[in-house]
Amino acid sequence: MRIYRTPDARFEGLPDWPYKPNYRDIAGGLRVHYIDEGTATAQPVLMLHGEPTWSYLYRHMIGPVVEAGFRVVAPDLVGFGRSDKPLDRKAYSYAGQVAWMRQWIEALDLRNIILACQDWGSLIGLRLVAEMPGRFAGVALSNGGLPEGQRAPRAFAIWRAFSRYSPVFPIGRIVNAGAKRDLSAEEIAAYDAPFPTRASKVAARVYPCFVPLGDNVAVPDQKRAWAALEAFDKPFLCCFSDGDPITRGGDALFTGRVSGTERMAHRTLRGGHFIQEDDPAGFVAAIRDVAAAR
Repeated sequence: MRIYRTPDARFEGLPDWPYKPNYRDIAGGLRVHYIDEGTATAQPVLMLHGEPTWSYLYRHMIGPVVEAGFRVVAPDLVGFGRSDKPLDRKAYSYAGQVAWMRQWIEALDLRNIILACQDWGSLIGLRLVAEMPGRFAGVALSNGGLPEGQRAPRAFAIWRAFSRYSPVFPIGRIVNAGAKRDLSAEEIAAYDAPFPTRASKVAARVYPCFVPLGDNVAVPDQKRAWAALEAFDKPFLCCFSDGDPITRGGDALFTGRVSGTERMAHRTLRGGHFIQEDDPAGFVAAIRDVAAAR
């Protein structure tokens, strides 16, 4: 398997990013990068990013969550950030990414996890909760979901076509467009940092096609995952934003269906798709509420 590994120099001097890198090898010789902050024995909060971002997305949340007494682990999905990037599109699949992240969780032996997830972080993270519910203590979900064959929203269909056919794919500018606040030039460059070549963006461009909307190979897996989630009775809090054209209203798919949503005070955050940029404090508060509701 041909792999691209972004040079370390690309990650030097990024704004608001003082965290040292950690690495763990998983099956196939792939190297997964992750941030690991806080006391090793504290309850872990797993922050899963989506596409086309990397763990830098959580930079305004890591410190406050650690200060609240938690351990934060924030990996880069395979194909993103400082993690290895297979260069063949055929190396990627929805099920494959779930398996990679499961191997990583098992390698670190993470338990009693609070999952904080958004975008593809939820598609992967919720599958992990369904597959190994005993390792998870609760979920804080924002701007994501677990689609099982629904029709694609128009905004997502446009995004999926753009990711596949556009001759240019400016990741930093894409993230900026998905936030309500204007990112600085330095922040935009930080989102571009892991992807200095066209080939290094293969995962970022292919994952929109894997979202199981319509007739998709992953729909049976999604339905099995939903059956497991419906029985998940640990705290499950929805904190979607008020300004995301893709996922707005998606919390209604979970409240009343997932057992753990019943006793939670769900809330609406203020911002766009990348809520970690717009309302990190609100997302942190949701994580703390999940922990307190155990």
